[in-house]
Amino acid sequence: MFEFIKTLFKKEIDPAEVVKKSREDRFMARELINGIFEDFIELHGDRLYGDDKSVIGGLARLNGQPVTVIAIDKGTDINDKLSKRNGSPQPWGYRKAQRLMEQAAKFHRPIVTFINTPGAFPGKDAEALGQGEAIAQSILKSMKLPVPIISIIYGEGGSGGALALATADQVWMFENATYSILSPEGFASILWKDAKRANEAAGIMGLTAADLLKENVIDLVIPEGHNHGKIFNGMKEKLSSEIQELQTLSDDELIQQRRERFRAF
Repeated sequence: MFEFIKTLFKKEIDPAEVVKKSREDRFMARELINGIFEDFIELHGDRLYGDDKSVIGGLARLNGQPVTVIAIDKGTDINDKLSKRNGSPQPWGYRKAQRLMEQAAKFHRPIVTFINTPGAFPGKDAEALGQGEAIAQSILKSMKLPVPIISIIYGEGGSGGALALATADQVWMFENATYSILSPEGFASILWKDAKRANEAAGIMGLTAADLLKENVIDLVIPEGHNHGKIFNGMKEKLSSEIQELQTLSDDELIQQRRERFRAF
C-alpha cells in the first residue's frame, strides 16, 4: 500500500546524508513525466529569446484530465548535464515556464511542476539578461493564476531558482529531497567562512522533508523506494484527487488561499 507521509517522521534522519542523496540521479524528469502522465506533448521556447533545455514543459493528461506539466531537468549523461547546467535554468527557462503557466490559465488547465535544481544559473549573461526579474515574475504570476498548482520537489530545491516554480497551492517533497535558501556549502561559507563545514550547516538549516513538514512549509512527503512504478501510480492518484478538490474552489478562493499560504511564512 503506497501511503504519503503527512505526520512527523518517527526516525532521526541525518540532514547531511539527505543532501547527498538529493544530488543523486534517483529520479529523472522525463521518467517522472512519462510515469505519471499520458500523451505528453513538449512545447519549446519563451517567444522572447530562446529555449532553455533545463526546463521541460508542455501539455499532458492526468487520468484523462488535461494538465500543464513543467519540470526542471538536470540531464542524464555528462553532455546532457553540461547543456542543462546541471538543472540551473537561465532567464529564458523561467520565461518559458511563465508562458506555459499563462497558457494553462487561459485554457483552465491545472499545473504540476517538478523541481530539481541547485539554483538559478549565476552566469554573467543570465544576470545581464534579467535572471532576478525572471524569477520574480514567475513568483508574481503564480500568485495570480486561477488554476490549481501543485509543485513537487524531487531532488534539490535550491533558493529562488526553486521557488520560482514552487509558488503553489500545495508543495510536496520526495523523502530524500531538500528545499533551502541556498546550499549548505554557501551557508557555511557565509556564516563561518568555511565551506568545509557544509555538513554542520545542513544540520541547522532545516532543509529536509522531515524538517519542512514539521514547519508546515510543505504539505506531504513522497516515500521513496526501488519500485518507481508503484511510486508513480501513487502520485498519479494523489495528484488527481488533490486537483479535483482544489477545483471545487472558485477562482477568487483559490488565489486567496494560495496567498494566505505564503503570507503565513
